[in-house]
Amino acid sequence: MKAAVFVKPGLVEMQEVEKPTIQGPKDAIIKTVRASVCGSDLWFYRGISERESGSQVGHEAIGIVEEIGSAVTNVKPGDFVIAPFTHGCGKCKACLAGFDGDCLDPDKSGSTGYQAEYIGYKNADWSLVKIPGQPEDYSDEQLMSLMTLSDVMATGYHAAATAEVKPGDTVVVMGDGAVGLSGVIAAKLRGAKRIILMSRHADRQALGKEFGATDIVEERDQAGIDHVMKLTGAGADAVLECVGSEQAVNTAVKLGRPGAVVGRVGIPQDPMMNTNNLFWKNIGLRGGIAAVTTYDRKLLLQAVLDGKINPGKVFTKQFELKDIQKAYEAMDKREAIKSLLVF
Repeated sequence: MKAAVFVKPGLVEMQEVEKPTIQGPKDAIIKTVRASVCGSDLWFYRGISERESGSQVGHEAIGIVEEIGSAVTNVKPGDFVIAPFTHGCGKCKACLAGFDGDCLDPDKSGSTGYQAEYIGYKNADWSLVKIPGQPEDYSDEQLMSLMTLSDVMATGYHAAATAEVKPGDTVVVMGDGAVGLSGVIAAKLRGAKRIILMSRHADRQALGKEFGATDIVEERDQAGIDHVMKLTGAGADAVLECVGSEQAVNTAVKLGRPGAVVGRVGIPQDPMMNTNNLFWKNIGLRGGIAAVTTYDRKLLLQAVLDGKINPGKVFTKQFELKDIQKAYEAMDKREAIKSLLVF
């Protein structure tokens, strides 16, 4: 089969690799219908994080189940499914508590790269989320929104959920990438009255407003904090940190009112952080890896099917697998908010 393979920083290419096979009773083989490039993929692409040359890449997809292991009973060949980047078992304490992104099952890892014609998927029985019908039953726009449920929409929702966004709240969203924009959708879905998006890019500002942002703040650091305080008075009820940089985290903890909660889903780029700023305002800090399967089943899949949310608009360019390098370049150069791969 054909798959996207990391060659070196700045170079990802399509190569011929072996098609995955069932390795254990909880595995499934999925024929990919749509996949995408994630902002976190840019870390190894830019050389910020280490990755083995020759390894397959990608962790977001929807597709058709082709084959299942002997212990898989909740999905069957022919089912149309969301393939979350998480691989919850549904039985451990983390999954039962609603945090399947932190599944404790030691067999959850080892899935093959999703930017490929076929995916070897672990913990398929509980983690895969069935979509009614087949891909041909949906428009391209609907397929794009279903695609976001494998990662970014659920991650944006995780930021809002862990920040405890509730009806009537004023919320600040830090980050105007696909996750941050999904966080705007999530804040609105949870009833936020005012949503302040911190963004410096006109195209992302426009989409953020379409998704529900009521205010845009372009400034960064102290100037951005001052602007938010001018808009809110005492600060926001909740802050969604969707970047992960030290600058973003340090800013986020200064944007909330006393007693606010920061929902942090930006992958940490610096292990050090001064937590004293949390102490002096009783600011809470929550967040981590999204509970994708839990949120999809609880409300996000139905919200997409009902047309209540349309997160697929974060895909502003689409590519075939043979053009995988262009898909990465488009995101790296900010020519695309998010790149879609169509199979």
